[in-house]
Amino acid sequence: MRPLLELNADGEEHPVTSLRAQLAEQFELSPEERTERLASGRQTRFANRVGWASTYLVKTGLLERPRRGVTRIRPRGSEMLEREPERIDLEVLSQFPEFHAFRAGQAPADTPPAEPEKAAETPSATPEEAMETAYEQLRSALAEELLERVRDQTPTFFEQLVLDVLHSMGYGGRRRDSPERLGRTGDEGLDGVIREDKLGLDVIYVQAKRWQSSVGRPVIQAFVGALQGARASKGVLITTSTFTSDAQSYASSVSPRVILVDGRELAELMLDHDVGVSRSTQYELKTVDEDYFDEDADGSAPSTAEAPVRPPRRRPAARRA
Repeated sequence: MRPLLELNADGEEHPVTSLRAQLAEQFELSPEERTERLASGRQTRFANRVGWASTYLVKTGLLERPRRGVTRIRPRGSEMLEREPERIDLEVLSQFPEFHAFRAGQAPADTPPAEPEKAAETPSATPEEAMETAYEQLRSALAEELLERVRDQTPTFFEQLVLDVLHSMGYGGRRRDSPERLGRTGDEGLDGVIREDKLGLDVIYVQAKRWQSSVGRPVIQAFVGALQGARASKGVLITTSTFTSDAQSYASSVSPRVILVDGRELAELMLDHDVGVSRSTQYELKTVDEDYFDEDADGSAPSTAEAPVRPPRRRPAARRA
């Protein structure tokens, strides 16, 4: 926040886009860091942080926005630059009642809330980043719980589960009977098959290992042999545990092609494709529609009721001979 405030120290108006570019140069950000996006994909992480730094400085009276997309320093901001020569963060801003009112979603008040010290405990992440962190934590915990529940089920249940996951991912098309569980004597270690077309010309064989220990190369070799015996060109081996590095190396270079899915990835796929989970709560994030507030040059907002009517064009009078 302090570097952003410093760039406004001259008292002039500064476009936010120009400030963002100057900050990127000042921090010596790489092209990858400048273009790194939030998990939502809707905004770059750097633009998000600059935007929130600007918002906090405006809400606490250190900056002002004389017009859209432009900031200018206020007297309080100039004083803060002298008082805080090293760093300005949320803990520093917590001294202002406006900061607590903004965080609480209230109008400015003369006194801060009863427990202002809690602001110092707030991590220096933007609200979007804080929500993403919380979301990832919840997702990780749910994935672990899913995996534990899967491990407690029977081998038959697990074989059907992996077929349900693959079908939910789009393999087998719309035919519900496309995934077929084998899992019987003489299946040569092949637990399921998915026919990708109506005639069964292209198939994917599946092997499911509900194991606690890591799956090694011998298991992959046996699976490859079963695929060759079935004249299959590809297969998927899914386990509730992990794969050894030797197994992964072998699977990446062998023919027919073998895809390995470990327990963690399986849980992630279940979450992504709604297998074994149901939706609990959904939050919708909204942003300001800048186009709506974009005014015409004369300062009046465009009317949505009707289009402007252009006066008829007059023909010039004929000249006399």
